[in-house]
Amino acid sequence: MSGKPKQDGEIPLPTEPTSSADADARIPARFIALMALMTSLVALSIDAMLPALGQIAADLDVRDANDRQLVLSMLFLGMVFGQIIYGPVSDAVGRRRPVFFGTVLFVVGTALSGLAESYPLMLFGRFIQGVGAAGPRIVIMAIIRDRYQGPAMARVMSLIMTVFIIIPALAPAMGQAMLWFGSWRLIFAMFAVLALIGLTWFWIAQPETLPPERRVRVTPRHLWRATCEVMTHPVSLGYTVTAGLVFAAFLGFLNSAQQILQEQYSLAEQFPLYFALLALSIGASTLTNSMLVRHFSISKLCHWSLVLGIAMAGSLLAASLAFAGSPPLWLLMTLLMMLFYVIGILFGNMNAMAMEPMGHIAGLASAVIASVATFMSMTIGGLVGALYDGTTIPLAAGYTILSVLALCAATLTERARAGIEEDS
Repeated sequence: MSGKPKQDGEIPLPTEPTSSADADARIPARFIALMALMTSLVALSIDAMLPALGQIAADLDVRDANDRQLVLSMLFLGMVFGQIIYGPVSDAVGRRRPVFFGTVLFVVGTALSGLAESYPLMLFGRFIQGVGAAGPRIVIMAIIRDRYQGPAMARVMSLIMTVFIIIPALAPAMGQAMLWFGSWRLIFAMFAVLALIGLTWFWIAQPETLPPERRVRVTPRHLWRATCEVMTHPVSLGYTVTAGLVFAAFLGFLNSAQQILQEQYSLAEQFPLYFALLALSIGASTLTNSMLVRHFSISKLCHWSLVLGIAMAGSLLAASLAFAGSPPLWLLMTLLMMLFYVIGILFGNMNAMAMEPMGHIAGLASAVIASVATFMSMTIGGLVGALYDGTTIPLAAGYTILSVLALCAATLTERARAGIEEDS
C-alpha cells in the first residue's frame, strides 16, 4: 500500500492486489465458483433463450424472422447503460451493495419479460434485465482486480470462465427442457430462481474487498477525469477496441445461431446439443489458457490466437462460398469449434490487459471498458446477425473482416505499449 499522500481530486487506489506468485497459489475454489455463478447470469439469460426464440416470435406476433434477434440485443443494450453506472458506484459505496441491487433489478426485469403479453413489453423487460445483470458482471471484475493482478488475474479470469462455461453449454438444454414442460415463460422463472440463489450465496460468503478508507466520492469531476484516463490510455483503449471487435464476431453468431442451426440445418430439438459442443470448446480453451499464461506472455497469446482466428474465419468463408451458403454440418461445426476455442483464449486475456493499467480506478475502468466493448459488439454483431439471409455467408464474412480488424488493433496497441515501456 502506497504511503503517498492523496492530492485533491485524486482517485484513491483500491485494495492493493497481492503479488502474482502469492495470489496464484491462494485462489480458493469457492471464490472461483461464486464469481462464475454471478457472472453467468448474463450468459444464462442469452443462451437459454435461444431454443425459445421461434416460439416467442409466434406467441407475440413477431413478423420479421430476424426481429427475434432483438430478444438478445435488448439485453446487451441494457448492459451498456448499466455497466457505466455500477463501476463508479462500486468505487463509492463498495462492491457488495451494487451486486445486490443489480441482481434484484435483474429479477424485476425477468418478471416483466416472463409475464409480457406483447413483444415491446417483453423487450423492455429484457432491457431491465440487462441493466440489472450489468451489476454482478461489472462489480465482479472489480472484485477480482481488487485481489489479483497480472498473470494471476488472467488465470483467475480463465478459471472463472472455465467454470462458468458449463452454464452456457447447458443453458440451451435447460431452455429446451422448460419448453417441454410448458412455455417459454418457464425459462424466465428459472432465471429468477437461479439469480436469487446466487444472490443469497454472495451475500453470505463474499466479504467486502474495498474498505471505506479507500472508496471514492463520486463527483462529475472524478467521473470525467477517470473516463478520460481510460479512453486516452493507449493500452486500455486499444485492448477495449480489440475485445469489442472479437466479441462482435461472437455476437454475430449468437444472434443468428437459432436460425442457422435449428432452422437452416433442421436440428430442431437437437440444437442444444450442438450449441453445447461449441460452448464447451470455449471452456476447453480457457482451461488451457489458465496454464499457458504461466509460461507465455499474454500479448503473444492474443496475437497468435487472432492469427489462428483469421485462418479459421477465412476457411469458414471459403467453405460457405463453395457450398452456396450451406457447408456440410460437420465442417461448419469443426470450424466454429476452432473459432470458439480461439475466442475462449482471447476473452479473459484482453480484458485483463485492458484493466492492467487501471488498478487505481478499477470499478470505473471496468465499467468504461465493458460498456465500450459491449456497445461496439452489440452494434456490429447486431448488424452481422441482421444480414442473415438463410446462408452462413454473412456470418463467415463478418467473422473474417472483424478478425482482421481485431489483429490490426492489437498490433497497434502492442506498439504503443512498447513505446510506453521504453519511455518509463
